[in-house]
Amino acid sequence: MELGYGLTPELVDIAARLAPDLLITVDNGIASVAGVARAKSLGIGTLITDHHLPGDTLPDAECIVNPNQPGCNFPSKAIAGVGVMFYVMLALRAELRARKAFENKTEPNLAALTDLVALGTVADVVPLDANNRILVAQGLKRLRSGAAKAGLAALARAGGRDIARANCFDLGFILGPRLNAAGRLADMGLGIECLVTDDEARAANCAQELDRLNRERRRIEGEMLDAASAALDGLAEPPGAALTMFQPAWHQGVVGLIASRVRERVHRPVICFAKANSNELRGSGRSIPGFHLRDALDLVAKRSPGLILRFGGHAQAAGLTIEEKNLEKFNQTFEQVAGELLPEAARLRVVETDGELESAYRSLEMAQMLESQIWGQGFPPPLFCDTFTVEKQRVVGERHLKLSLRKDGQRLEAMRFNSLDPMPARVRAAYRLSVNEFNGLKTVQLTLEHHQPT
Repeated sequence: MELGYGLTPELVDIAARLAPDLLITVDNGIASVAGVARAKSLGIGTLITDHHLPGDTLPDAECIVNPNQPGCNFPSKAIAGVGVMFYVMLALRAELRARKAFENKTEPNLAALTDLVALGTVADVVPLDANNRILVAQGLKRLRSGAAKAGLAALARAGGRDIARANCFDLGFILGPRLNAAGRLADMGLGIECLVTDDEARAANCAQELDRLNRERRRIEGEMLDAASAALDGLAEPPGAALTMFQPAWHQGVVGLIASRVRERVHRPVICFAKANSNELRGSGRSIPGFHLRDALDLVAKRSPGLILRFGGHAQAAGLTIEEKNLEKFNQTFEQVAGELLPEAARLRVVETDGELESAYRSLEMAQMLESQIWGQGFPPPLFCDTFTVEKQRVVGERHLKLSLRKDGQRLEAMRFNSLDPMPARVRAAYRLSVNEFNGLKTVQLTLEHHQPT
């Protein structure tokens, strides 16, 4: 929040006080042209490891490892930043073996890091291609075997989950958000310490503090989401091809989460801005299928030089910084670009399901079997579709609906998360099977993702 994203010149100046020979980046740096130039001028080498899409100019680093840079034939283009660094370490160990560096010492066991690789892969929401699925599967195997890092086990306990039954949901929605809360609201050093400590007592203390920060993050996110919803309700007409939002009181560490929530509601590319300082706004964007957000920002930058101060990201998520005085101009230019690049067909919200599920399979055993598998971005769990009678509904946790549904004489418990809109008496709903655990008792629960009256 102070020095900007990636290896900025200001960050290099701080690192230079330690007189390093080499700076290594992880999950950033491919756009740090100025930062690498600053390091070079100070006689400091740089190794860039990243997976973000490169711009027209690559930084003048000693070495760049990025599967998405021109000329790289590494097949897994969807690998996360943590995966790139893991492969760098594998290559380094292979080179040290060739140099006989381990003849009189024990080789590092890099398999012991697969739980961290799995967490980073799922939490970064990269597509689970074959390579990423292998990395995640190996990490989950380690977590379930009792060999997890002390901090990961402590975070699972703080979130009320059993690490011995860890799954992708735990990585993406229990462990990941608690670690990210430190970087969003406080000092990411706390999250790092939680991951690297071998002291179980210290790990427990870190996890409890991260859990507290995550509760605070949820409170802030809720207030921001209320403001965003009110602004959407006040729109005179539906959004066009894209939507840009800004509220002076918004927290810049949480705007990405708000952009994701708003995107779900309006099914448009969304960028939410917060104040970075007295003159600048920092934005975080989320996109929809069919619209490459980073490429769209690149086109905006080319059409209006100087409008965007800095930007970077992926097809589905990106960040940028602009001057506050240029917000309206950015809104207009971004909307124009989105109108040109986003096909009309992509603006329709289409929900693809796996069809109806026979009543015999709406069972706890089926839910447990599904939860044990490797699901995630680009490889989602089955989404079923059925028509139900809504017998009961009530608000729980201030933002969720707990439902009692009936179909074919079978009574089913269900949840509709982050929605307070009352459900009609009969609904056609798209849902996933999940396991609900309360006071040690496990039951099958339907998680409703979309619905319409019948």
